[in-house]
Amino acid sequence: MRVFVPATIATAIAAVGLSLAAVPGAASTQSTGQGCVSPPGMNYMICNGQRVPKPGNRVASPGGGWREESKQGNCIVVREKTANGEFKESRRCD
Repeated sequence: MRVFVPATIATAIAAVGLSLAAVPGAASTQSTGQGCVSPPGMNYMICNGQRVPKPGNRVASPGGGWREESKQGNCIVVREKTANGEFKESRRCD
């Protein structure tokens, strides 16, 4: 009984300390995008050694289709998919 109680208390304190230290750091890194690296031409970022999708501007319609715009260099790429499954991609370079 003597060994069990101090070990349990020490484990509980360590777990609480780690959880408090880990949660705010992970949330702030992903939300601000600081410290994240994006490989050229890819649609994801690497944050803390993990792949994280780039924040996009995909807008879904109630019928099941969607529209998304992304920037690649000087061009804007528009991707659209209708509810029947038709996919269209267009580029506009200014």
